[in-house]
Amino acid sequence: MDICSAVSTFLTDSLELELGTEWCNLPCFSCAFDNRGGGKHFSGESYLSSGALKRLILNLDPLPTNFEEDTVEIFGIQWVTETALVNSSRVLFHLFRQKLYNLETLLQASCDFGKISTLHCKADNIRQQCVMFLHYVKVFIFRFLKVQNAESHVPVHSYEILEAQLPSVLIDELHGLLLYIGHLSELPSINPETFENQNQIKLFQPSWHLLHLHLDIHWLVLEILQMLGEKFKQVVYGHQFMNLAGNNLTNVSLFEEHCENLLCDLLSLSLSRYDKVRPFEALTSQHCPCACIKELWVLLIHLLDHRSKWCLSESFWNWLNKLLKTLFEKSSDQRRPSMPVIQPRDPLGFSWWIITHVASLYQFDRHGAPDEMRQMESSWNFVEELLKRSIGVQDGVLEEHLRMYLQCCLTLCDFWEPNITIVTVLWEYYSKNLNSSFSISWLPLKGLPNITSPLSMLEMVETCCLDKQDYDLYKSRSSYTIFLCILAKVVKKAMKNNGLHPWKQVKGRIYSKFHQKRMEELTVDGLQNFFNLFLLLAAVAEIEDVTSHVLDLLHFLKPALKASNLLWKGQAAFLLMYTQKNLDIGVLAEKFSGAFREKAKEFLVSKNDETGQRQALWTLLSIYIDGVQEVFETSHCLHPSHETLLNDGFSMLLRACQESELRTVLHFLQALLARIRNMHQQLCQELQKENVDLVVQSSLSAKERHLAAVASALWRHFFSFLKSQRMSPTVPFSQLADVAADFTLLAVDMPSTAPSELQPRPVETMIQLFGWDDITCPQVVARYLSHLLQNSMLCEALSYSGCVSFQALTIRSWIRCILQMYIKNLSLPDDLLIEINPEQAVEKEYMEQLAELTRLLFKLSEIKSIFSKAQVEYLPIAEDPKKALVQFLEAVGKTYETLQELSDKSAMVTKSLEYLGEILKYIKPYLGKNVSSAGLQLTYRMMGILVKSWAQIFATSKAQKLLFRIIDCLLLPHAVLQRGTELPAPRLAAIQRNLPLYLQGMCNVCCQSQNANAYLNQLLGNVIEQYIGRFLPAPPHVLDLGQHPVLLALRNSSNAALMSPLKKCIVQVIRKSYFECKQFLHPPRLASILAFTLQLSKETNTDVSEVGLLLPGVLKCLVLVSEPQVKRLATENLQYMVKACQMGSEGEPAAQLTSVFRDFIQNYGMRYDSETYSILETVAVLDQQVVLHLVPTLTQALKDAEQKWGLGRNIALRKAYSKLLSRLGQVGQDELQRLENDST
Repeated sequence: MDICSAVSTFLTDSLELELGTEWCNLPCFSCAFDNRGGGKHFSGESYLSSGALKRLILNLDPLPTNFEEDTVEIFGIQWVTETALVNSSRVLFHLFRQKLYNLETLLQASCDFGKISTLHCKADNIRQQCVMFLHYVKVFIFRFLKVQNAESHVPVHSYEILEAQLPSVLIDELHGLLLYIGHLSELPSINPETFENQNQIKLFQPSWHLLHLHLDIHWLVLEILQMLGEKFKQVVYGHQFMNLAGNNLTNVSLFEEHCENLLCDLLSLSLSRYDKVRPFEALTSQHCPCACIKELWVLLIHLLDHRSKWCLSESFWNWLNKLLKTLFEKSSDQRRPSMPVIQPRDPLGFSWWIITHVASLYQFDRHGAPDEMRQMESSWNFVEELLKRSIGVQDGVLEEHLRMYLQCCLTLCDFWEPNITIVTVLWEYYSKNLNSSFSISWLPLKGLPNITSPLSMLEMVETCCLDKQDYDLYKSRSSYTIFLCILAKVVKKAMKNNGLHPWKQVKGRIYSKFHQKRMEELTVDGLQNFFNLFLLLAAVAEIEDVTSHVLDLLHFLKPALKASNLLWKGQAAFLLMYTQKNLDIGVLAEKFSGAFREKAKEFLVSKNDETGQRQALWTLLSIYIDGVQEVFETSHCLHPSHETLLNDGFSMLLRACQESELRTVLHFLQALLARIRNMHQQLCQELQKENVDLVVQSSLSAKERHLAAVASALWRHFFSFLKSQRMSPTVPFSQLADVAADFTLLAVDMPSTAPSELQPRPVETMIQLFGWDDITCPQVVARYLSHLLQNSMLCEALSYSGCVSFQALTIRSWIRCILQMYIKNLSLPDDLLIEINPEQAVEKEYMEQLAELTRLLFKLSEIKSIFSKAQVEYLPIAEDPKKALVQFLEAVGKTYETLQELSDKSAMVTKSLEYLGEILKYIKPYLGKNVSSAGLQLTYRMMGILVKSWAQIFATSKAQKLLFRIIDCLLLPHAVLQRGTELPAPRLAAIQRNLPLYLQGMCNVCCQSQNANAYLNQLLGNVIEQYIGRFLPAPPHVLDLGQHPVLLALRNSSNAALMSPLKKCIVQVIRKSYFECKQFLHPPRLASILAFTLQLSKETNTDVSEVGLLLPGVLKCLVLVSEPQVKRLATENLQYMVKACQMGSEGEPAAQLTSVFRDFIQNYGMRYDSETYSILETVAVLDQQVVLHLVPTLTQALKDAEQKWGLGRNIALRKAYSKLLSRLGQVGQDELQRLENDST
């Protein structure tokens, strides 16, 4: 085994066989093999992998291809192969010990990197020579040693004499060799550090080689002794040594003594590792320092068990158990002096630990390969004794120790055949300590043992029944739970092998411990352990027998536990187990549901109870709810007993629940509805299959009846409450809508199960209640309709059913949902929402729901048709349903405009009004005392767009009533018409922003109306009258009229001709309400209206007739008001009007304008002569012809004034008039001359 030979350790066994080198390298212990793939457990040169153990057990040539030459080199000397051991046995063993000494001296050298290669080579060479010698001894015994016939008296050769003495000499030398090397535990500690050279070959320190050479010697001595026994078939005595009893040393006694010492050494090595093992690492920690120690354990197991079968020798377990028993003996009198003393600090723990790990080694066969099918020899007798010691400690066993013991015991149960006695012993302990929590204060349990629900109780039981358990049991399970794992494993294995007899044994032992007194003594922990035990028994054995016994025992519980959460969880767990096994739950369901009804009644009575009783009741009820949900979700099919679980307790419960509790109940209801619909669909698929025989068909029909009964129970106990929640839900809107949608879909699948109040068309009635009814909360409607619209088959069926206008009514509800999006915020003070984006004032969830509803709605054929006829690309923005509504309203108006036939138009009007429904009711909440700015803006904008875009529709007699109501409600409410009252500022702001839409729409209606509508014109005048002044800017900003809604209505109109009525109405209102009012306006207010009139003149083409209406008022202002701003604005108005008349008369003086001035002179000329002449001077500058036509009138007025006053000529008046005439050219001069010549 030089450096180069170490490369062979990295070869696979198959490659060695291919190269024909299986026997080239002598077997030895080595843990330096490459196991990067993780599949190899031992080196290819090991005694197992090389087949050495197999050849030993089968008594074959140990090395058939070695030592075939005539001479052999041993310890550097050539020897005759066939005689060397006979002639020089003592010399060879002396050289062997010398080599051992040389290897031991190498330990004193320092092992740095510079010397390690040399030290490794020397140590490896010594080990190779020593191992080869012992293998030579084996080969010599098998091939060359002859068995002498003791009865023969023929003279023998001296060699034969020596040969006859060789077995005894070997016994002596082997004994001496064992004494020389001593115990494994006495070796110096090994430094695990290794080195690698440039060829990546591992280099080991001398201590490593010494340990592995000792292992080789210990094992090869056993091989040699085994071969001697097989060779001679009799006891071989030693000549030189005697044992401690005074008897001669024999091959058998030496074998047994060496085995005992070797096992003690192995135990000592394991003990040094156990001292560092924490309890929860018991199964994950290795008991062997390296693979070679592990291999030696496996070799001993096979060899000792082989000897026990073929000779009067003890098995491996007997050997080990005998040594482990000494750990518990206080006296060492029974020990041999040569045995190493083993004193563990925890003999119980160490015994459990070592026996569990050693038992796992039985899986390896003679070649060192794991074989899971291999029959493992057990040692239950010792384990039973060990278990009794473990739980029979006088001061009580600690939970932290017990967990480790039982985890080891569980592993042994997995390895070995079932043992009922183990269960019995453990049950005796746990039956006495059933009320214990089996906890460790410093290590809280994690995982399933923290029982929170019936399902987790079942999961815990299922985990206990698993064939393979997690190594983390120590931390995640109590010792009692590990006991349950043992119980499950033993009972399952035993029943598999021996039928029901083992179960009856266990059942008798367990049942006998429970009686009335014992049940009365149970605490909460005890009841938990009780349920865990019987749930496990029900899972692995006779569930009905176990459940019946449990129900009988529960009657004996003390009153406090009868009302405990745990009792309800336990019953629910049994209910779930019945369901999982597809058994009838009738008895359990009746008992459990009856208890639920009683608690629900108490819960209803304690509705307003503030004490802890209500919470305690709710805890019990929620356990029932969760349990029933699990039952339905895990049931393969429903039985009549399932209906029993849904009694009138739910009706009482719903009325008493608060919001959080209702969430739980409705979630439960949703789960049940989904499960029932799913099961119904599966049944329908089964019934639709072809060639279904009568038996199967009958079975399916029965299942359908049971399903219908459960569905009817859900309608009966839940629907009336849901119906009452439509207006003001105490549960989240989304959940109420979801449940209502689930019920609707249930009505689609199983219409006959719906209550009589919904018949004969339960689906349409449900949609009417939750989707179309105006009293249902819009949040509920939006989500509910979204659910339905996702079901394309349902929508198609309802659209063509002919019984209802499904699409129109759905569109109406969509419009309502958008218009009422801010209603929920009406209870908040408006100032809190001032700085919030209007979209943020609506819950994000509702906005998303509206967007989703809009997206689905625009897929309806009716909406597609409208947009198609309107030739509008309908691409609603999903994030903004309001824009989508605007698009829709405009599209409806455009669609109506494209219609030609009177019948089509009439039908379209009817359909359009159906879309709106009672639209004024939808917006009425915004118009009350509680104000929402965002809501008002939305209302006035949408209604304004409606009035404008539906002008032609509102022009019809069918729709005009709605238009009048809209105007009266939104623009002319009582507060506007009544003096001394005013609208809230947010509402006025909404009107100001959207008034142009209304004015334009009303004008369009006036133009489209077939018959002159005096009332509509009156309404238009009233609206203008009310708001033209309300939105005039206050001084000193009277000219800031750019955003006045009345002017905007004119300015933004696409069709000026249609706006003619509006302008006329504006002019009439200004004349009547401002210029001709009995009480003339104050100058600031007058300035504003004059500024408005001026702006109106600037932005529109002023008609001569309009001048005739407005100019008198303007002239009146110039005469009567001296305020500069008023005079300036009036003058500007005068100038614009004169210019407008001048343009309209094409250079000729407008008769209307002349008439106005003539009236003005007659009315004000005598009293305000100077002002009159001043005004006419201004007019003369603009249009001299107008004034020229007025000269006769002016002259006559002057004469009338002088005559009236009776003072002769009025010099001042004539002077002012002369100034005016001087501006009129020749005509003025002529008139002036006539006045001077006139003697009158």
